[in-house]
Formats: sequence, structure tokens, C-alpha cells
Amino acid sequence: MALLPILTAPDKRLKRPALPVKQVNDAIRRLMEDMAETMYHAQGIGLAAPQVDVPQRVIVVDVEYGKENGGSHPIFLANPEIVSREGEVVWNEGCLSVPEHTSDVTRIARIVVRGWNQHGQEVIIEAEGLLAVCFQHEIDHLDGILFIDRLSSLKRSIILRKLKKHKSDTKQK
Repeated sequence: MALLPILTAPDKRLKRPALPVKQVNDAIRRLMEDMAETMYHAQGIGLAAPQVDVPQRVIVVDVEYGKENGGSHPIFLANPEIVSREGEVVWNEGCLSVPEHTSDVTRIARIVVRGWNQHGQEVIIEAEGLLAVCFQHEIDHLDGILFIDRLSSLKRSIILRKLKKHKSDTKQK
């Protein structure tokens, strides 16, 4: 397994829609494992392949990680799609590609997600609460959408300006 570099906004590669996975093979499984290791190392609960500069429809999610006695329980999905939606919830979200920024985002409260697991088998997962929000957040990444794209233009521009300034300050050091 390997740690992968995580792209940060406003990197244009984060805005590219990802391509469908044709088959879950050893390369995709290796990507999933590397993504999980990267996510855990960064102390995240979700990661999408475009965030590590791989434009494929692959996500890893683990909302139990870091909880007391939670251990790690990653959910690996290729080609995830939301097939059922119900209700609405507002959740305070953050993102490994938008470091040190959080904001309230309106999401669907309960969803059903379909995709292929790391064994290439179709799985259907019913989710609500944090798991539902996390799936939606990561699937957005596959479509080139960041959580800040769901904010007002003013909030988004403030966050992007701070991220650009941080990047330029970091380069100068």
C-alpha cells in the first residue's frame, strides 16, 4: 500500500468528472487500498479517486474510523450511484481537498447507494445520517463538485481566496 498525494482546491483536476470503472481488477483494488491508507493517514472519513488525481469513479468511506472501539471498517465502491432519496438534512462538512474549512451543506437525509465492492460484486447500501452525507459528498467529487460549490458564491469565494493565499504562502517558504 502507498500514501497518495491529495489534491487541494482550487486545483482544476478536482473539477473533472470521473470515468466509470469497467471492471474491478487488481489495479482498482490496489487503488482502493491506497486510498484507504491515504484517507486514514489524513484522518478523513471519505476519499474519492479524483482527490488523488485518478479520474475514475471509485470512493472509500469509513464513518466509524476514529470512534472509540470503532476500528476501521472501510466501504469500497466503484461506480457508486444514488438510486433512492428521501428527506433533507443540513450537515457541517469538511473535506481533505478543502483543508481547515467547514460549512453547513443541505443534503438528502436517507439514500440508497448501488455500486461494486472491492470483489467486483454489486452491493446496495441503505444509509442515513453521517454515512448518507459522506456518500453524497464523495459521489459529488466523482462529478467534479466540491462541497464549497454547494455554498453561496460569497462563502465559496472567501474560502477559495484563503486556500489560494495559503498555497502561495507555502510555495514561498
